[in-house]
Amino acid sequence: MDSKQQKAVLIAVVICGSTALGVGALIVFYAYYRNYCRDKSYHLRPEHAVVLSSDKNKMMLMSCRRKTHVSMMEYKGLESATDHFSDTNILGAGGFGCVYQANLLPAGNLSVAVKKISDATDHAVTQFQTELELLSNIQHPNIVTLLGYSIHAETRLLIYELMQNGSLETQLHGPSRGSALPWHLRIKIALDVARGLEYLHKHCHPPVIHRDLKSSNILLDSNFNAKLSDFGLAILDGTQNKSHIKPSGTLGYVAPEYLLDGKLTDKSDVYAFGVVLLELLLGRKPMERPAPAQCQSTVVSWAMPQLTDRTKLPNIVDPVIRNSMDMNHLYQVAAVALLCIQPEPSYRPLIADILLSLVPLVPVEMQNLCTVKAN
Repeated sequence: MDSKQQKAVLIAVVICGSTALGVGALIVFYAYYRNYCRDKSYHLRPEHAVVLSSDKNKMMLMSCRRKTHVSMMEYKGLESATDHFSDTNILGAGGFGCVYQANLLPAGNLSVAVKKISDATDHAVTQFQTELELLSNIQHPNIVTLLGYSIHAETRLLIYELMQNGSLETQLHGPSRGSALPWHLRIKIALDVARGLEYLHKHCHPPVIHRDLKSSNILLDSNFNAKLSDFGLAILDGTQNKSHIKPSGTLGYVAPEYLLDGKLTDKSDVYAFGVVLLELLLGRKPMERPAPAQCQSTVVSWAMPQLTDRTKLPNIVDPVIRNSMDMNHLYQVAAVALLCIQPEPSYRPLIADILLSLVPLVPVEMQNLCTVKAN
């Protein structure tokens, strides 16, 4: 079977899985598009133009929804609010430092998350600057809100809204093993993530490639609304020669063409989204060692042969949700995931097409559609 035939088969899988929902999908998507997308696309205007690099040779202008204000905060106050960065206040850890919970004074009842970056290497400083400049200039219900920052000697702090239910990774692979995430909530989380990515890819000018999408960078608020976080590796599409960017990201989520050849596009984010979708569907980590004596394998290589087999698919689904889903919905989500993780980038759908497939699968009362309007 040649590549054109393979592509035709893959597309047929999605079409077959969606036929019964086709009319409803069009109606729901029209309402979604009208309310959600209508006023979101912002082209560059003087009041929306911001410099995204202090390097004069790399000056770039970006047009997105402007945040109202990101404050520079007092280091001493943040140090006190975290009890001098006590281990008891650690929410999580990353490559360059830890994230702490803090209660800001004088109110004392405003809880925030403080990322402490003590690494003074050029790479760490660049990631801090990238995240600060990017999150200072965009605002979306499915992207974490940056509240402020602080610089003290070689220590840099970023202050975010507190996401009470932690990361998707902790919810799926931590002690609860996904028990707090029923089927519909998992698909709602996938829809939230897709909306965040669609905003970055389609409604920011130039578009933004996240480059490090993974379950640990998807945070959940008190109502399990999902928001994208950790933009230190993000790149503005069209502002650099992306064919020669040194691959970065997390093994298991990195698209093969980017890992092997350094070719980066928005389809690289789509691949990572497909891996997250597999995590939600199967309850498996992106990289696993089946047995102590065996080598690590990816969830993609393990799952891909089984995603197209309707007799095997129900048996590989996360046991937590196995008996609570509509089988037609399961087949459709599996078909979307299969397209997202295709080795050939051109076979992967655009994030807008993924939204079209996911919207009808989430109950209307759970969708919490938000209209983003220009200032």
